[in-house]
Amino acid sequence: QKLPTRDEELFQMQIRDKAFFHDSSVIPDGAEISGYLFRDTPKRYFFVVEEDNTPLAVTVTPCDAPLEWKLSVQELPEEASGEGSGDPEPLEQQKQQITSEEGTELFSYKGNDVEYFVSSSSPSGLYQLDLLSTEKDTHFKVYATTTPESDQPYPELPYDPRIDVTSLGHTMVTLAWKPSPTASLLRQPIQYCIVINKEHNFKSLCAVEAKLSSDDAFMMAPKPGLDFSPFDFAHFGFPADNNSGKERGFLKSSKFGRQTPPKPRVDLHRVCIGNKNIFTVSDLKPDTQYYFDMFAVNTNTNMSTAYVGTFARTKEEAKQKTVELKDGKVTDVFIKRKGAKFLRFAPVSSHQKVTFSIHSCLDAVQIQVRRDGKLLLSQSVEGVRHFQLRGKAKAKYLIRLKGSKKGASMLKILATTRPNKQSFPSLPEDTRIKAFDKLRTCSSVTVAWLGTQERNKFCIYKREVDDNYNEEQKKREQNQCLGPDTRQKSEKVLCKYFHSQNIQKAVTTETIRGLQPGKSYLLDVYVIGHGGHSVKYQSKLVKTRKFC
Repeated sequence: QKLPTRDEELFQMQIRDKAFFHDSSVIPDGAEISGYLFRDTPKRYFFVVEEDNTPLAVTVTPCDAPLEWKLSVQELPEEASGEGSGDPEPLEQQKQQITSEEGTELFSYKGNDVEYFVSSSSPSGLYQLDLLSTEKDTHFKVYATTTPESDQPYPELPYDPRIDVTSLGHTMVTLAWKPSPTASLLRQPIQYCIVINKEHNFKSLCAVEAKLSSDDAFMMAPKPGLDFSPFDFAHFGFPADNNSGKERGFLKSSKFGRQTPPKPRVDLHRVCIGNKNIFTVSDLKPDTQYYFDMFAVNTNTNMSTAYVGTFARTKEEAKQKTVELKDGKVTDVFIKRKGAKFLRFAPVSSHQKVTFSIHSCLDAVQIQVRRDGKLLLSQSVEGVRHFQLRGKAKAKYLIRLKGSKKGASMLKILATTRPNKQSFPSLPEDTRIKAFDKLRTCSSVTVAWLGTQERNKFCIYKREVDDNYNEEQKKREQNQCLGPDTRQKSEKVLCKYFHSQNIQKAVTTETIRGLQPGKSYLLDVYVIGHGGHSVKYQSKLVKTRKFC
């Protein structure tokens, strides 16, 4: 075992395989080493400074536990000074020669901060670094150099190393920080990595990696692009985001290149964002305290420096107002995109059954009904649906309505303890209007639609539209809750009653006359219930023949 020196050719040869130093007691000059300490078992490292008045810097980084460490120096034996003939003595022989002497203590520290010993003029000698962990088995990192001015492997912090919270919402926090002079002045390749968790701030990226991985995966030689990959945030309450690569949301990637055995998930996540100096963390939980740490990482050396971490509590969600439903009365409900509304129904009298009728005007909505806290119903509703539930004396019902992801939702809801009092008309499963192509003329079209076993009133309306009227425009007009009262009288064709006890025969046809040749018309059928509430069938676009 030769003593490492700063002779460049020899130095490069010695650190070619850095793994060689992991179990060695020698600290190479100018290379960071990783080590492991068993609890209450001290570990000693050595390095040599061959000349007096040599600059020296030693950095010790605790990973997942506080460390006690001490740096001391002993005089080199004559023959090991490097001035005699031949190569330096083997390290074991030198250690044996000085075991009887106590070194001079230069520096000691106890804690979990990244701590430095820096001297512009150090004496020659054999330097000893003693480390001890009294709390638990732990990882650590050590870096020593005799050329601190030219090395600068750790990114430098700006004069104000704090992270600022520039914006705070219910589910997002925007962070800003000043750039590292290593990037802005020295033009070194620096990227910033943000760490988010709910427990505490971290003082080193090493501590973050130790928390993320209980094995030695992070001790392997770092692989750019893998070691600093963004993480999948789904299990943390961050929904998976398909818009990967966007600044305002988290990205999605694999955690490590190497597969590790399954272990308990930790609420700790890291995302690296390149050299930006502002970032919005989104999809957080409301009214929750988060801790944010920022690390500047030199992508050439993979060594990092921690900014001063911060914490912030996301804003509390506004308390949901609960709408009271009255027995037998239709209530209109508007829900924002991805939003939710809460309704309460407390029947005055005792009841055997309760009926909830829902009419979703646009897209499907989710309904949940709880009776005195117990979940009775959870369904997706499109169009008109009726749900009959068993009643209970003095019961209170809580209804949660969740809107569509596509856009805002509108619906009508009716709760009643009198099942025969139906305000919403019954509908067939198929609410399309069918047009008969062979029966088209220059002035008329013939259409058909389905009814039910219940006698209802049907009204048909027509409206002339441009030839370029398309499905997208038709979709925008598909609000099923808009009734005939919103239509002009001139658009009305007729109203009629019909039903059939045989559901297979509950079909009616109608010929609409007085149309113009070669023109397009939008046809609408409304079914009107006993309570006057109407539901619109799906609109139908028809066109008369141009030549007859």
